[in-house]
Amino acid sequence: MELTEVMKQRRSVHKFQDRPVPVELVAELLETSVWAPNHKLTQPWRFVIVQGEGRKKLAEVSRTVHERREKDPVKSKTLGEFGYNKLMAVPLFLAVVMREDTQLAVREEDYAATCCVIHNFGLLAWEQGIGVVWETYGLIHQPDFRAALGVQPGEKIVGSLHVGYPAAIPPAQARIPAAQLLTVIES
Repeated sequence: MELTEVMKQRRSVHKFQDRPVPVELVAELLETSVWAPNHKLTQPWRFVIVQGEGRKKLAEVSRTVHERREKDPVKSKTLGEFGYNKLMAVPLFLAVVMREDTQLAVREEDYAATCCVIHNFGLLAWEQGIGVVWETYGLIHQPDFRAALGVQPGEKIVGSLHVGYPAAIPPAQARIPAAQLLTVIES
């Protein structure tokens, strides 16, 4: 596929086949993804893959967090089970973690570069027939979730990527044409 086609055809995938994604393939895609623009070449990112039985740890954390949030025992069990089952339906998680620089300007540049790495990964995965959705749910800020992924103080989870072979591909959603958002200043 040409890059233009990949960019226009890529979708955020939420439903996956019950089929493992090879870790070696994910690692290979990450090797290319890190060639994102990165001012001062700080390369602040690292990656955590969770798959197979390892998903249970994240799903249990999700269940526990939901149960703590809800006071109604019936509602909390339902939410906890939903979160657990939803997370267990994802074949592979890829947490993209960024070291947070103490200088705001560097931290913002690093965040932008890390987002580019994630976008590169999503495009490369799509080209291989693998779907990805970039999640930033509140769970990524929970101490238990961070601990389950080995995220240290001074690090930020920029995205929890759900990765798998698509069971369903959502239709394209309209975009505002760039021409309507473009300002040209010539003098």
